[in-house]
Amino acid sequence: MRDEVHYGSRVVACFRERPRNLYALFQQTVNRAPQAEALVGAGGRFTWAEVSAEVDRVAGAMSALGVALGDRVVMVMGNRPDFVITLFALFRLGAVAVPVSVRSAAAEVGYVIGNTTARLVVHDAALAALVPDGACPSVAFGALGQGRGALPALAALPGEEEVALILHTSGTTGQPKGAMLTHLAQIHAAMYYEAALGLTAADRAVATVPLNHLTGISGMICAPVRAGATLIVMENFRAADFLDLAEAERMTFTLMVPAMYNLCLLRPDFAARDLGAWRLAAYGGAPMPEPTIRQLAEAVPGLRFANCYGATETVVAPLITPPDHAIARRDYVGCALPGTVVRIMDDAGQEVPPGTEGEIWLAGPTIVPGYWNNADATAKSFVGGFWRSGDVGMADAEGFVRVLDRAKDMINRGGFKIYSAELENVLADHPLVVEAAAVARPCPVLGERVHARVSARGEVSAKALIHWCQERLSDYKVPETLDISDDPLPRNANGKVDKAAIRAALSAYDRRA
Repeated sequence: MRDEVHYGSRVVACFRERPRNLYALFQQTVNRAPQAEALVGAGGRFTWAEVSAEVDRVAGAMSALGVALGDRVVMVMGNRPDFVITLFALFRLGAVAVPVSVRSAAAEVGYVIGNTTARLVVHDAALAALVPDGACPSVAFGALGQGRGALPALAALPGEEEVALILHTSGTTGQPKGAMLTHLAQIHAAMYYEAALGLTAADRAVATVPLNHLTGISGMICAPVRAGATLIVMENFRAADFLDLAEAERMTFTLMVPAMYNLCLLRPDFAARDLGAWRLAAYGGAPMPEPTIRQLAEAVPGLRFANCYGATETVVAPLITPPDHAIARRDYVGCALPGTVVRIMDDAGQEVPPGTEGEIWLAGPTIVPGYWNNADATAKSFVGGFWRSGDVGMADAEGFVRVLDRAKDMINRGGFKIYSAELENVLADHPLVVEAAAVARPCPVLGERVHARVSARGEVSAKALIHWCQERLSDYKVPETLDISDDPLPRNANGKVDKAAIRAALSAYDRRA
């Protein structure tokens, strides 16, 4: 690696040898192994040469519709090979891909179309109702196969500092912000994942997370493409179907949230599954409960684990726990990848020593330059090349980082600060708990009290879970009220647990009471 200046004034450590844009990254793999299996999913199996031919065909069709260098194209598409083909067809044209969640409402899609002044919307035929009438020209993916326009010369492709994707944040504090992912950032993300996770052309990766989300694009599309691995796309996650697919396709790698692994372990036939090819289980969004890691390790000998911490603004998970530290460092999200700089900062903008709490700031070649058409938000979140995460955490003397909570999710019970993430991790360690969320419950005396909502499988009572917490936490951190359901926790369009919805439901209940 070497230091380089990018985005005007940032000095970041970059790989010396790298593709100059995402289409070049794709084409390098096509040229290296054109007949190797590349993509599997609804619609068939494709070699790299076949994917390349499909990319050219779709790019030509979009070019005929007027899509050109720099144009924004909104993608309302689910987990299918069509998504991957459309993504690289846009990179082939030098256009900017703007994926949105298929769980979005039409009004949310309309906001993204307007915010990016999109040229075109490409959608699954079954999702046409999500595209607002008259907001922008739109076309179903299947209709793109009807014609082919003239493709631009490769020399017209964008430079590496140009925007490749715009991904909108969850919008929990207002309207969603469109993070600008450049070719430089996404290429480094793919190369980081390839190196940190040891991905090779022999890997067979099963994508269960939404491809329209950062984890899907960076970890489950661009990284396997860079490595020349086979990508197997799963339309919708169900534990039984996932295990069927993992067996049949000889899966070696996947990246999921801990709740998905828990659901697999709860299958009565899990131990009888033939998962001998599975070598790496990566996860993010929350720490993996230690019982989950141990049960998976016992059932799948040789399986290794990697905790990945990142956000839309970081493009990659810049903090990854080395597989050998998965259990010993279970409460940590990892240490920095080469070229990533981590600072723990206090409210005055000064770095704090190891073991001291503060806000996690991150810098490096994958950090986005800012938000699309939103200078105020960019100025607030990016300082001196660092992105301010909004997460409260600490680093130890060896550089391992622990995330304590989102600053906005901290609970203040009579002056005692409670990190909701700590309580959630303790609850998630219970063998019957799939996932948990802790929120503040307004209190006229203490200001806030602790409430937890739990998704569980099997017979477990609120009393038993509160006792579980009492044995493991200080008394003021123990939830005073707790709801249990076998339903999943509510999630927003980006798949994150929707604590605002939990607070709203709790508030409505308290008003009725």
